[in-house]
Amino acid sequence: MESFKVRDLSLAGEGKKNLEWAEMHMPVVMLLRRRYADQKPLKGYRLGLVLHVTKETGVLVRTLRAWGAEVYLAPSNPLSTQDDIAAALATEGVHVYAWRGMTEEEYFWAIGRVVEAEPHLVVDDGGDLHAYLHDKAVDIAKKIIGGTEETTTGVIRLRALEREGRLLYPVIAVNDAYTKYLFDNRYGTGQSTVDGILRATNILLAGKRVVVAGYGWVGRGIALRMRGMGARVIVTEVDPIRALEAVMDGFEVMSMDEAAKIGDVFITATGNRDVIRAEHMEKMKDGAILANSGHFNVEISVADLERIAVRKRQIRRYVTEYTLKDGKRLYLLAEGRLVNLVAAEGHPSEVMDMSFANQALSLLYLKDNAGKLQPKVYRVPREQDEEVARAKLEAMGINIDTLTPEQKKYLGSWKL
Repeated sequence: MESFKVRDLSLAGEGKKNLEWAEMHMPVVMLLRRRYADQKPLKGYRLGLVLHVTKETGVLVRTLRAWGAEVYLAPSNPLSTQDDIAAALATEGVHVYAWRGMTEEEYFWAIGRVVEAEPHLVVDDGGDLHAYLHDKAVDIAKKIIGGTEETTTGVIRLRALEREGRLLYPVIAVNDAYTKYLFDNRYGTGQSTVDGILRATNILLAGKRVVVAGYGWVGRGIALRMRGMGARVIVTEVDPIRALEAVMDGFEVMSMDEAAKIGDVFITATGNRDVIRAEHMEKMKDGAILANSGHFNVEISVADLERIAVRKRQIRRYVTEYTLKDGKRLYLLAEGRLVNLVAAEGHPSEVMDMSFANQALSLLYLKDNAGKLQPKVYRVPREQDEEVARAKLEAMGINIDTLTPEQKKYLGSWKL
């Protein structure tokens, strides 16, 4: 098996500089790297990672290697790899199989290389690695100590496996850690989605009607940041409680049928498929822009767009113009894939610092509890989550209060 496969090794120098920049902005992961470097707690362990190959992922990989692990890495999206980072990691001994613009066949080939290494522990972003193991490599999956999952979409898929009694190893849902979904999903995706749309289009957001489909943590973050840019934000939802929350947060809420007629920019963030379909596209105004911040490219029905268009052309690097029969033009960003990672660089390093600190600690937890955990989906231990938050505050120079013994006693008693 090839030791690695990347686009261009000559990009390694640039990649190392970007890794250095990310390390400067990920103090919690760097603290953990130093804390366990001498102990080498992962020495002798093979780790299989399917993550966006970005500078932040590179910092995590370097940390796991500093702990003694042998790392096999494939991308979790065919278009999100930063080729300079892949090259840099390859020169450092990482078995990385990633380059920007992979075909679907190449993408799953890369995941297959990770699986063939027979990893002891696995890390996934979106669930493709977990699904591959449970569908095409059951014998290997049965030997895995445990895994982690980074995204809401991936956790949904894993819980489906668990419900069906098919999950073969314990998985920690890092996505469900407070320091992940409150910050990564809300602040990280919120900012990076705006960044991706602006890099792709360079449009003025102020005054635009921006339709955000979904008001989970990702949707909340996008709506918040778009309002901060001066956009008039509309939210669409299927969950009545989230819809009511969006109303109380000051956003317009309506159905996609209604929003389709008036929106200027549409952003999907639901984790579900066919959120924007032909019946919506046909109602949109000339020049409407379609973008996706959900993990997979299924939220905007690209098949519908291809079917109802009479012609298309690439008008900017990440912008495809579709002309409909009536002459109306719709603009799809990043082929309907994650706009923040295809057209931009993904989450800021400061946010990924907490997510990847939880990933690293979760791997140690799985290793230390090998054979003790049932094949279920577990939450990140609260103590670990608090440890990450405390370290982040410390890195930011922020001190907080602690409970006095009397306060602890008071909170633990039923007496007045």
